[in-house]
Amino acid sequence: MSLIYERTFRVRHYECDVYGHVNNTNYLRYMQEAAFDASAAAGYDLGRYEALSRRWFIRETDIEYLRPLRYGNSVRVKTWVADFRRVRSRRMYELWHVDSNELAARAGTDWVYINSTTGQPATIPPDMVAAFGLSPEAGAAPREKFPPAPPPPPGVFRTRRQVQWREIDSAGHVNNAIYMDYVSDCGMEIAATYGWPVARMQAAGFGIVVRRHQIEYRESAVEGDELEVATWVSALKRATGIRHYTISRVRDGALLVQVHSLCVWVNLATGQPVRVPSEDFGRMLSGDP
Repeated sequence: MSLIYERTFRVRHYECDVYGHVNNTNYLRYMQEAAFDASAAAGYDLGRYEALSRRWFIRETDIEYLRPLRYGNSVRVKTWVADFRRVRSRRMYELWHVDSNELAARAGTDWVYINSTTGQPATIPPDMVAAFGLSPEAGAAPREKFPPAPPPPPGVFRTRRQVQWREIDSAGHVNNAIYMDYVSDCGMEIAATYGWPVARMQAAGFGIVVRRHQIEYRESAVEGDELEVATWVSALKRATGIRHYTISRVRDGALLVQVHSLCVWVNLATGQPVRVPSEDFGRMLSGDP
């Protein structure tokens, strides 16, 4: 049976967004921290990985947000390894609201085991598989390919930014959670460009929340890289739409990250879904000028 690890975090005020909810980026931080602690509990802390010249890099994340967390709440992260493949492993997560004992979010990540000297994938040893409570003979669940985005419309929105030193982690590249900041900033920037800054949305009584993020990490960004973030919407319905993002490196056009975000328009007072509010807002979503 897979080793199950749990850790509780208290929500800090600075982890919340303008709606008073825990920012999406911080869910990924809770998950990453819990994963590090779970690995240490199995005998593989960061020091041991360093001695082995090995690291885990995240390849994909799929997270579904079920109930908002707020300042002062405590969240219990439950995590376990679902399977191992030759160079990859899938880790699952449940994030529980401690006071109400309600499930706030659930997620899965695909990690790749990397030789930190060569940067190439490394074979996961059988003793590591056993340390996490799985049998080396246990089969792995089939993986589905990351879903392709529909082609961007002529009005695709693009913005650029430069990677800052504060965004680099100990592996020497942009931390995986930071890309959520990039796409969130891009989403707010396009809204403001079309005349709907957050303040106007709040005054109108509605907001945009994300119900699900699907993220694929392909290559790493490093300090000083100039990045282009592009976004467009598909599957627009009465109160929902999927916003697609790509993050590319400007100097060579390499696709670094792609994200699909299931967005919902909600009444800020009730939290219930509402119809996309106006014609000009709809033009922004469709990419029309």
